[in-house]
Amino acid sequence: MSTPENHDPDPGGVSATATEDSPAAADTRTVTLPRFRGRIIPTLDRAIIMVLPPLLIIAAVVAVTVNPEGAAALIGRLRTFVTGGFTWWFVLYSLLAVGVCAWLCISRIGRVRLGGPTARPEHSNFSWYSMLFACGQGIGLIFWSVAEPIMLREETPVIPTGANPGEGGIVWTYFHWGLTAWAMYCVVAICLAYSHHNLGKTLTFREATVDILPERAQRPAGVVIELLAIIATVLGLATSFGFAAMQFTSGATKVLPIESSTLVWIIVILAFGILTAISAFLGVNKGMKRISETNSILSIVLVVAVFVFGPTVYLLSNLSQTFGSFFQHFIPMSFFAGAETSGAPLADWTDSWNGWWTVFIWCWVIAFSPFVAGFIARISRGRTIRQFVLGVTIIPSLIVMVWVGVIGSAGIHYDNETGQISADAAEDTSSALFSMLEMVPWIGTALIMVATILVATYYVTSLDSGTYALAEFVSAPKKSGPWFRVILVASIATVALVLLSIGGVDAVDTVQTGTIIGGFPFSFVIVLMIINLIRRLRSRTAATRQLEKDINDPGHRAEDELCDEDGIPRHDPRRGVGAGTYVDPQDIS
Repeated sequence: MSTPENHDPDPGGVSATATEDSPAAADTRTVTLPRFRGRIIPTLDRAIIMVLPPLLIIAAVVAVTVNPEGAAALIGRLRTFVTGGFTWWFVLYSLLAVGVCAWLCISRIGRVRLGGPTARPEHSNFSWYSMLFACGQGIGLIFWSVAEPIMLREETPVIPTGANPGEGGIVWTYFHWGLTAWAMYCVVAICLAYSHHNLGKTLTFREATVDILPERAQRPAGVVIELLAIIATVLGLATSFGFAAMQFTSGATKVLPIESSTLVWIIVILAFGILTAISAFLGVNKGMKRISETNSILSIVLVVAVFVFGPTVYLLSNLSQTFGSFFQHFIPMSFFAGAETSGAPLADWTDSWNGWWTVFIWCWVIAFSPFVAGFIARISRGRTIRQFVLGVTIIPSLIVMVWVGVIGSAGIHYDNETGQISADAAEDTSSALFSMLEMVPWIGTALIMVATILVATYYVTSLDSGTYALAEFVSAPKKSGPWFRVILVASIATVALVLLSIGGVDAVDTVQTGTIIGGFPFSFVIVLMIINLIRRLRSRTAATRQLEKDINDPGHRAEDELCDEDGIPRHDPRRGVGAGTYVDPQDIS
């Protein structure tokens, strides 16, 4: 049971004050919705989930820092194996994600409301879009919005090289960071959201997945799934921490009299960690929400400023042309598997275009799905499934395309004139955005400052959202408090500091690549989860609809008196049996 000091003043969920009328007095208590209908985790399983991930993460960090060459070689071989043998799988996986999202939108299922029929959104549309974009692809888009179009400007598959240099790079960047990527996040998030808000499960991958498996397999499978989610989240956030520090430093050196060094990176990581810890402590509404809204405002300022002060006519023309090219080539790009390199075993992943780009980015999205989807599911209560899917796929995709269409096209334009951005990107990929902004007339320095701040705030929101998801994975079904999230932030920052200070950039890159390649086995878990979601939605009955109402009823219910402050029944006679059991309120009378 949580101690009073661990109670979260802003848990990010819905609390209802339930009052029981009695002749003596009104007994008022707070009930967190939805009511718990999940599984009680056996003591041994909880111990494994709490202890094993730190040990495995420490082992991975030690291995990379002690023998960086050996670790890099191993990761390279694994990347070659995944790229050479399973590019087709990532193509099918991405198509499945888009297809399921489309089905959820056009079918009657789309009318189902997350949190029951009377639930209403907790956050305004602007706040909701700001948070889901910040936790999803904000930091990745900052990094790649100029770098990818520049690196792909000469030649790309599917899209023929024409008179407009860089068009193919812009269109592939739309594809990699737009609709398909967001559909891959969305399909995971809706599995978690429906499981939690409508069925009363904990906001974890095991609860969204295991009941489709044979009963004997549910307990061990649940532990393995949760271990994968926790390790992917910690290592993904820690290595992104390192790269965010490097990109922030790259921007800061443009406007401040400092040089990039390990010491500067460490200072930046500490500063990011402190900001994130404060945000995590304050909670979603006071921390994450406000920073995300700031991100959105600064992003709008940056894009509008580049559009107005940059090559406006060229940007308008290129936006029109590349949007049309994207819609024309979307289907061929979605099915592109690089068959020309699959006729013989792949010698090295670098020999495959998909190994550099699509497979790498899809693995990135899958590996980051645990914390991105977990947080999106958390903040989306009260929206119908149709509203959810359209909001998580269409709106962010349009934002991505406008961002890349303006920022990336400006990079292509200035590079056509000077060639400097290509040279800078070849030396340091993270510098491509700042190299472009430096060339914007009149306000280039000011825009570099805005972009540098955005690197910091986007990463803080990514880490903050990841901390919420990680706390849920580790502590569920008990509630995690603000101090626990602060400890998680400190732990992730420590991993980043050790990697960057001892192993350097190569160690961070190796661990990040290893984490992303780890998205390959996790994709099979997600497919199981998708199948389970479809099964749950298609078998929805009157009893299911009544359950949705019961667990989301803000009024007082008799079962509330028999639950502890975490909403877990105090007198469940089957607690800890097997993989845990679903709690029926009739069983706890």
